[in-house]
Amino acid sequence: MTAEDDEHSTPPDESRPPDDGDGVLDRLSEAAETTGPDADSRVPPTEVADPDTETPQSDDEDADDGVSLELFYDALEAEGRPVVTAQQVARRLGVTQAEAVEDLDELADAGRLQKVDVQTDPVVWYPTEWGQLASRERVVLFPKRREIVVDNPTQYTRARLSQFAHLVDTTGDREGRGRGYLYRIRQEDVWQAPFDDVSDLLAMLRSVLPERSPHLEEWVEDQWKRAHRFRLYTHEEGYTVLESATESLMGNVAMQKLDENHVYAPISDTETWVRDESVAAVKRILYDAGYPVEDDRDLEEGEHLDVSLGVELRDYQQDWVDRFLEQRAGVLVGPPGSGKTIAGIGALAAVGGETLVLVPSRELARQWRAELLANTDLSPDQIGEYHGGVKEIRPVTIATYQTAGMDRHRSLFDSRRWGLIIYDEAHHIPSRVFQRSADLQSKHRLGLSATPIREDDKEAEIFTLVGPPIGTDWGKLFEAGHVQEPEVEIRYVGWADDMARNEWASSDGRERHMLAAMNPAKVFEARRLRARHPDAKTLIFVDYLDQGEQIAEALDVPFVSGETRHHHREAYFRSFRDGNLDTLVISRIGDEGIDLPNAELAIVASGLGGSRRQGSQRAGRTMRPAGSALVYVLATRGTSEEDFAQRQMQHLAGKGIRVRETSHDDYPRDDTSATEQTE
Repeated sequence: MTAEDDEHSTPPDESRPPDDGDGVLDRLSEAAETTGPDADSRVPPTEVADPDTETPQSDDEDADDGVSLELFYDALEAEGRPVVTAQQVARRLGVTQAEAVEDLDELADAGRLQKVDVQTDPVVWYPTEWGQLASRERVVLFPKRREIVVDNPTQYTRARLSQFAHLVDTTGDREGRGRGYLYRIRQEDVWQAPFDDVSDLLAMLRSVLPERSPHLEEWVEDQWKRAHRFRLYTHEEGYTVLESATESLMGNVAMQKLDENHVYAPISDTETWVRDESVAAVKRILYDAGYPVEDDRDLEEGEHLDVSLGVELRDYQQDWVDRFLEQRAGVLVGPPGSGKTIAGIGALAAVGGETLVLVPSRELARQWRAELLANTDLSPDQIGEYHGGVKEIRPVTIATYQTAGMDRHRSLFDSRRWGLIIYDEAHHIPSRVFQRSADLQSKHRLGLSATPIREDDKEAEIFTLVGPPIGTDWGKLFEAGHVQEPEVEIRYVGWADDMARNEWASSDGRERHMLAAMNPAKVFEARRLRARHPDAKTLIFVDYLDQGEQIAEALDVPFVSGETRHHHREAYFRSFRDGNLDTLVISRIGDEGIDLPNAELAIVASGLGGSRRQGSQRAGRTMRPAGSALVYVLATRGTSEEDFAQRQMQHLAGKGIRVRETSHDDYPRDDTSATEQTE
């Protein structure tokens, strides 16, 4: 963010002892005392090294050995007390009491510590600046619950946690002080972790935790084994076989869950003959039983299609394609702007078979056609579209999910020997109307999705019906500069006037949410942010037409909605892309399925009742290889929008992206322009 942001950030209250905070760490630590966590949870907090420096950060850089201020903080946290004696410090740090006293005296002389004589002990010590202790990163593990709590995590720590843990909740005040993150390691997190071997996963786990936890590591290894206990393979005579690692697993798990609708007959104590039409059901049933199935079948390659790429894949895109060819099924899960469509086209060329591309809308179908023509040597008559507007079946056919799922269009699947099915925006797969397309289990299957999350918690179906995730490490792409990590700020805004606030207070239900979303102060805030970043290409997202028109009028820019004629919409996007237009206000039609040029600045004025996926998609409009990427999410303070904003940004936070929060309430009571009121 710019330097002006700091004017509205309240400095930490350095006089407040850390135990007075309301972070997740403090609450769960109290819970741990009542539930009695095992010995592995009693770990001394640690400071994770800053990845941009060669050594861990320290508040006492001059101390080469002995008791530094940093080590004193560690001793305080390990003791769980606000003050300690020299004897306690010595015990915690493994030094003699005389050495501890000498070093603590030096820190006290330098003003870094305070000491006081008390009756029960000659001297006790405590920090001069409590705020430094309260703002340090602290990592605490609760192995039995498989939960990790981090107060004030560094970006480095959050990026690593995103590789094997699920972000459950965050707490803290609006300026981000005392920020606590609660992570949980679930079965599916281990099953889908982007590692080739369990040792790599354990190494990542150990790099974050303060010390080894045999209890947790044993559970992780067990879950990893579970993900490799069943597999499907093609028998030499051409039929599909389900194989288990042991006779017990086949008899006590598979045969207890599956019936004659799924399998024909046993072949051996560890193998059974599977009905081809029931492969998807078998994988889903065993997944629900806690055993993901490895799919090693010989998948169809379809009729040969000679395709050459006209673009060179980036290293990570080529890695995605290589991993897909090895697995023959999977979902590319990369951040917006990382080039998943180009990687999908690379997979199409590598498979070399006739391909069916499934998309959620006609507009995406047209975009896929344009991308194929621009980046391959396919001719126009080799690419067909199949949806309500046109029905062409060609060597590469692009169809909508809805059309493909209808019984009367079943010939779409049966008329060609598809070698590859590409599911764009793969999070649509679990919806009932889209299930039909998942029956194509005999094909190479590639899903594309930046946000494979669903509010109905059915994202597991994406990975069982299509394939395991590929390319989930967003942090590596950010670090390598392939995709610009956005700076995200939730701005809690007050009411512009008493009339608007009173109208909201006297309403309820849907109207109450709408009034909070359309808080007139957001119009002023949009003008202020636009004035702060005058040279940035800006997209302003709204969910309500009236609000969109108000903001567009205030900024004197176009508003694009579902009511905008298609040719006008395309003209605005083209002008925005070419640089002739620097700001667009856009409704939720811009969330997905539209070839909207990437922006440098995104302002989310409303839409906070939407999904986590919507929040990520809107933020994703700023992600690209170079330049700044700023996202401001406006939420009316004291309303349900606060919770909605945090929920929408949770997916980004889980990927290691820092989400900060600020509060603003300085709105004029007249129509003073934003340029006169800029911060």
